[in-house]
Amino acid sequence: MTLAASIIAIAISLSLIMTGAWAVAIRLGQSGWVDAIWSLAVGGAGVVASLFPVGEWQHPTLRQLAVAGLVALWSLRLGLHIVARTRKGGDDPRYAALREEWGDHFRSRLFWFLQIQAACALLLVVAIAAAAHNPAPALRISDWLGVLILAVAISGEAVADRQLTRFRADPANKGRVCGVGLWAFSRHPNYFFEWLGWLAYAVIAIDLSGAYPWGWIALCGPAFMYWLLVHVSGIPPLEAHMLRSRGASFRAYQARVNAFWPGPPMPTSSLQTPKSGPA
Repeated sequence: MTLAASIIAIAISLSLIMTGAWAVAIRLGQSGWVDAIWSLAVGGAGVVASLFPVGEWQHPTLRQLAVAGLVALWSLRLGLHIVARTRKGGDDPRYAALREEWGDHFRSRLFWFLQIQAACALLLVVAIAAAAHNPAPALRISDWLGVLILAVAISGEAVADRQLTRFRADPANKGRVCGVGLWAFSRHPNYFFEWLGWLAYAVIAIDLSGAYPWGWIALCGPAFMYWLLVHVSGIPPLEAHMLRSRGASFRAYQARVNAFWPGPPMPTSSLQTPKSGPA
């Protein structure tokens, strides 16, 4: 099978998997399963794309094995976290908002929405493949830097998720906004570390000498993930939900803490009382 044929096969597989995710979401009434299935599907497809033999190499190189291992670790960590969160019950607030917005057309529109997610997954898999198939004969400093970035990203996202889970589990925090730990420096530290992980593949893929021009394709991973998380399906719908459910306390949190990029929180004493009327 050629590389082009393998990409087509992966595309078809992702489409079928997201069709299955649609069926699960409709049957169980919990759309959180969609994100779990998507995460595991991207990881599985990324491993396959990383290990696929290309050119003269019939056996996986050390770089291919490293990238495959890293994407598998990322996928399992994130996918299993979402599974555990979804099993506790309740619909994901982002999908719940779509259910309300789409009304009687929810089933059909969700199906095509998840097919778009399958296409997005393919784009990310291509970024992974570009990193894995860098033809440099030995591991370079940039490879180790990419591994380090991805290790920090996976660990940081795991810590942020664990801090939020622990905060929500405390009955004393019911109705409150989590602003402890990493959440004191970014309103969405899990999203930041998710983006950082995709930057790692670009670091591994790009060869500044120009010997591997295809490596620049890997930049589509962090660029696309930033756009998705910050402007489309990440921060906007989640913060709209938080404003509805937490109101003034979340507005104060917004004024004090950066949305995406981690940074020191603004001192409460320096915040000005907002004027009346639209911002």
